[in-house]
Amino acid sequence: MNAMTQSSAPPVPTRTTWQPIALGEHGVLKPGKLRWLRACAWAVPLFFLVAIPAGAITQFLGGFWPKTNEPMQFVAGLLGAVASLGIYALAVRLAEKRKASEIALRPMLPQLSLGLLTGVAMFAAVMGIMGVFGFYDIHAVGPAPAWTPLRKAIQAGVVEELMMRAVLLRLLWRAFGPWAAFALSSAVFGFSHLGNPNATVFAAICIALEAGVMLGAFYALTGRIWVSIGTHMAWNFTQGYLFGTAVSGTALGPAIAQSTPNAAVAEWLTGGAFGPEASLPGLLVCLAVGLVVVWMAWRRGQFAKQ
Repeated sequence: MNAMTQSSAPPVPTRTTWQPIALGEHGVLKPGKLRWLRACAWAVPLFFLVAIPAGAITQFLGGFWPKTNEPMQFVAGLLGAVASLGIYALAVRLAEKRKASEIALRPMLPQLSLGLLTGVAMFAAVMGIMGVFGFYDIHAVGPAPAWTPLRKAIQAGVVEELMMRAVLLRLLWRAFGPWAAFALSSAVFGFSHLGNPNATVFAAICIALEAGVMLGAFYALTGRIWVSIGTHMAWNFTQGYLFGTAVSGTALGPAIAQSTPNAAVAEWLTGGAFGPEASLPGLLVCLAVGLVVVWMAWRRGQFAKQ
């Protein structure tokens, strides 16, 4: 492989694009009595303001075309995800009296690109380990339309990161500090997957430690959620479309490969029917990245008291 030239190197956030997480200092979050309680109370409606309209808009717009019209269903899903960003920005502006700098557009492209590259690289590393040790059988199956997997990956990346990081992690941080916020938001994210098909407690713990820590760490490092969104999107898309494995217990849609766990290998090593997210290799790869990014954020003072 030829050495990557400087012009083709992946975009990396510079210190000028990093900021401390904007926890909120005005409006409902102004300093004063019971701010921790106000932060927790505000998290509840904001959480649902992000989650519910995105799904409703996607379903409403998608109803104008048959489910088999995948390109138009993709457009409907994309508009739903964009709407969730707009609703979040408006709600923060009205209730917290500030611009939502965590979704500022200027750093979006480089940070989103970095997240996309990171997500692809991490899942490819997980499946590389699986293939080398015989945990999975991986076979190419040929071209397949990407509209549905891409729509689902974008929706999960945008909406879930707004809910879990921009809302839950940030407002718990405002209420209780960074370490409690990481622990609580990671646990909520992990155990919210227990309702998924083929979910187990081990799978929920894996997701809490993998994605909860890692995606929160990217947010803490940059002060924005674009790297987290990109990583989440790319992980899901690579998992479901490029390798054809289950994504949190469900099929993402058509895939260009089919990856099947080896039935002779313990499920804690393969993830079983839930998918590689519930596997030891997935846990080790993602947690290692997450802890390194947490360390980087701590070294740069991103956890300083605000």
